[in-house]
Amino acid sequence: MTATTGQLAEMYRRMLRIRLFEETVQQMAARGELPGSIHLSIGQEAQIVGACMALNDHDYITGNHRSHGHPIGKNASLRGLMAEILGRSTGVCRGKGGSMHLADFSVGSLGESAIIAGGVPVATGAALSAKLTGNGRISLAFFGDGGANQGVLYESMNMAAVWRLPVIFLCENNQYASLTPLGEVTGHTRIADRAHGFGLPGVRVEDGQDVEAVFEAVATAAERARAGTGPTLVEVLTYRYRDHSEGLRFRDAYAGARRDDQEIAAWQARDPINLAAQRLRGRGVADEEIAAIDAEVRGAIDDCVDFAQNSPLPEAAAAFDDLYTDRTVTAPAGVC
Repeated sequence: MTATTGQLAEMYRRMLRIRLFEETVQQMAARGELPGSIHLSIGQEAQIVGACMALNDHDYITGNHRSHGHPIGKNASLRGLMAEILGRSTGVCRGKGGSMHLADFSVGSLGESAIIAGGVPVATGAALSAKLTGNGRISLAFFGDGGANQGVLYESMNMAAVWRLPVIFLCENNQYASLTPLGEVTGHTRIADRAHGFGLPGVRVEDGQDVEAVFEAVATAAERARAGTGPTLVEVLTYRYRDHSEGLRFRDAYAGARRDDQEIAAWQARDPINLAAQRLRGRGVADEEIAAIDAEVRGAIDDCVDFAQNSPLPEAAAAFDDLYTDRTVTAPAGVC
């Protein structure tokens, strides 16, 4: 399935939203305005948006610890996401989730997890529910190359294969699990090949900086899932420009943590957002139209920051909301 010019323009818009949103978050983290560590997907925008735009609006996705971009790729509200990262009551999880636990059911984003590959069984369960209820939805699980070595992935793939579940397992192979190159911990680094042991198609997108290439691969997997023929494993080669996380000072702690600067520069030379802009120009889209998208996105980023910063923090009592039961603790006699 080839993307139309209109779809490509929307891909460009969503990739730019992710980039500017995360650059803003990184600047806030550097100023000490955010709690906890922040994991950015800057450089990986094409595989996020290409995959998400191959889905329908209400199809399910699950993410990972590097997941600000996934709901944005599904066209979630920037206001709710930024408010959540700032821990405000207007956030998508009312300030309880934060950077690594965003969820927005309105766009099918079932949540993200700091547990490596933790979203995979959730996406598989969502696919099972879709099949049993016949709601027409499919599910996509994002996980990294580090998550590709987690046993729960293979348990889920086996279950999905046996039951022909409408799920796509998408490996975001940015080639580093935290600080560790994939080749140091994995004997066979073509993760897509692992699908064959389960009787599933395994597809590898060699150029994950090409948003249309990702879109076409995932769209084919989505058609297969909707047709009832079962899951697909899609591996996308991509790259993150930033370190594993902001604020943890890995490079100070580990002498070998520095990636080769030439390697980073080579990937930046094929920046996915620039590539999409060049392709739009090649299809006759004027620079003025691209500039208008840029201005629109920058305005949306300013708006979401203003909204988040002016939103209230949750009330302390909100910690007891959404529990399965109210728990009352009574002190034993004689204990103050």
